[in-house]
Amino acid sequence: MTEQEIGAIVERQREWFLTGATLDVGERVKALKKLRAAIAVHEGEINAALKADLGKSAAESYMCEVGMTQAEISHMLKHIRDYAGEKQVRTPLAQFAARSCQKPSPYGVTLIMSPWNYPFLLTMEPLVDALSAGNIAVVKPSAYSPNTSAVIQKILERCFPAEYVAVVTGGRAENTALLEQKFDYIFFTGSQAVGKEVMRRAAEHLTPVTLELGGKSPCIVERTADLKLAARRIVFGKFLNCGQTCVAPDYILCDPAVKDKLIAQIKVQIEKQFGKRPLENQDYGRIVNEKHFRRLLGLINPAKVVHGGSSNGETLRIEPTVLDNVTWDDGVMGEEIFGPILPVLTYESIDQAIETVNRRQHPLALYLFTSRRAVARKVMGRCGFGGGCVNDVVIHLATSEMGFGGFGESGMGAYHGKAGFDTFSHYKSIVDKKTWIDLPMRYQPYTKGKNLTIRFFLK
Repeated sequence: MTEQEIGAIVERQREWFLTGATLDVGERVKALKKLRAAIAVHEGEINAALKADLGKSAAESYMCEVGMTQAEISHMLKHIRDYAGEKQVRTPLAQFAARSCQKPSPYGVTLIMSPWNYPFLLTMEPLVDALSAGNIAVVKPSAYSPNTSAVIQKILERCFPAEYVAVVTGGRAENTALLEQKFDYIFFTGSQAVGKEVMRRAAEHLTPVTLELGGKSPCIVERTADLKLAARRIVFGKFLNCGQTCVAPDYILCDPAVKDKLIAQIKVQIEKQFGKRPLENQDYGRIVNEKHFRRLLGLINPAKVVHGGSSNGETLRIEPTVLDNVTWDDGVMGEEIFGPILPVLTYESIDQAIETVNRRQHPLALYLFTSRRAVARKVMGRCGFGGGCVNDVVIHLATSEMGFGGFGESGMGAYHGKAGFDTFSHYKSIVDKKTWIDLPMRYQPYTKGKNLTIRFFLK
């Protein structure tokens, strides 16, 4: 699609938004119900596309993509009238007599740019939030997941006219053309490098942005942790989607007293969850493309592999791999891994672990396994991160009751549920002043009596 064609889409959408067609909450409800029904009808096609793009099983596709999208729609249908309503607030006595309220209103024409690792969920969930808040949307799915992008386009074109929701497919040229346009809000999920470019281009139009990025999310395992349970949950979260999850535990930071026992339990859990031959497990998934496959192989130091390490270039699969005796000088610690490689490092004390986390870029997630509440309070209170879990991994994002987002280098802004509605809404602060009384204290000439009255009201 050319820049001129993309510009024409944005212009048509802006004109349609100015008609007020999306302001009625009832119409928003109809749109969400239509989308929910279409997703249910096309679930088989969605599963097949995710299998083709990433090797995902039907169970994983529903658990991590389709089901979570439907849950977000259900949440919005349940709460949208409350979220969209005016919220009355207290009026200061100095403004007597008046009524004060905050009224949410949509930004207008929004751009949603999504990644390839959870291509359906991370396109549809922010779209649900944008539509719930009354916005128009241009959706740009990733070129690295073409089968899922095609299904998304099919579903959205059958549900909505292009003036309401438009899908732009393609690669870097289309991304560049989109960022040339003036949008009212941009929601981007992807890498830090591209996120910086999105923010730079948005600044040219003073367009607000939400950036959902990534980073090296630590998993701290303290000596009092239930190691068997910790290993089970870490293995699930780390190797879900073949490690291609933005909130996956990037590395373990472990008390040296329990490191060997933890690694032994991790080995047991890998075999339990993925079998003795993970490369032959049809539910395991694969790396998205050869470029990322080769990059990941380059991060594996064979001398430090204590489990896994094998790969299949034809199927783009890498075994769940555990690395021991890793230091911050190793290549695997120099970037976000985003694959099925789990380095294990140790710390000298909890305070040193906290300092290790805080002296590096703020991670998108942080996980802690411990049986001591005081340790949990200390780590969760002192470390900077987007979100996380105590004694589990990943699941903090699987709810519409809490916002999900990054912090510092891992992003800005949040979505899911009310946080998502707020992200795509501007809250107007409105004072409705009564006409039957007009206090004279604010008007000149300023007398001693007026000054005393003002000081009384504003102290």
